[in-house]
Amino acid sequence: MSEVMASALDLESLRSFQVAAQLGSLGAAAQQRHRTTSAISMQIKRLEEVLGTRLLERGPRGVTPTAAGEALLQESRELLRLHDGMLSRFTGRGLGGKVRLGLPEDYARELLVDVLPDFIARHPDVLLEAVTATSGELARQLTRSQLALAVVLDRPHPLPGGVSLWRTTPVWAGPRVGRLTERASIPLALHEVDCPYRELAVEALEAAGTPWHAVFTSTSIHAVEKAVEAGLAISVIDRERLTSAMRELGRDEGLPPLPPCEARLHVGKRIEEASRPAVEALAALLRERLHERGPWRAAPRST
Repeated sequence: MSEVMASALDLESLRSFQVAAQLGSLGAAAQQRHRTTSAISMQIKRLEEVLGTRLLERGPRGVTPTAAGEALLQESRELLRLHDGMLSRFTGRGLGGKVRLGLPEDYARELLVDVLPDFIARHPDVLLEAVTATSGELARQLTRSQLALAVVLDRPHPLPGGVSLWRTTPVWAGPRVGRLTERASIPLALHEVDCPYRELAVEALEAAGTPWHAVFTSTSIHAVEKAVEAGLAISVIDRERLTSAMRELGRDEGLPPLPPCEARLHVGKRIEEASRPAVEALAALLRERLHERGPWRAAPRST
């Protein structure tokens, strides 16, 4: 019996490991978990001893998961999700209310996979509704109090306030084969109006005096990407979304540079008191998972 107990995984140590791996810093994890840095370090050391393998590589710039750490990060997330959901259902201590969350369509897939299932498991009594739209439309819905919480890029309609989550890296994306930039007018695949990357593309080309025309317009990021992969057009997308059928374009192809954008978390101004604790809990989870690293780390895009 003592040998079984000695090899058991401590759930709180798993939580500390997850936060440290996500934030890339023991100090940041300590702040997030309301513990000392040495306490976080000891928890992770005990995990490594139980599992017989190194989970984090320590360096001057912080910590990064090893291959074993990456595997544990994924599996422990599911374990904690099941544990928290069961505890909430049996104890009745879960949060309630309703939360309407707005997400940019470009990042919805990663956020849905990485963040929202954990929140639902922890708080099964919360009625969570996630909606996707362009950042411009999400900004309007926030000002109309139609959303309790939203992740919004700081273009084309910057909102005051909010908490910085991560900086995006928009790039020119073209098909792997073809020289579309050598045409008299650049063919573009674009989102509808109110999309930050549409605004970046149009502003950059017009400032450079480069002729362009839209050959494909869609509200779907996946449709825009397919248009690029098929060789119909070039577009502006996040560098993390480049696939093996695309290549990054730039100055060598005569295209102007693109500035970064920032993803910020905004909370609605009018929230029902019964729902406020749930809104605050989801906001805290989003900050924990997305601060600086964005949605890509735990849910890498396949190519």
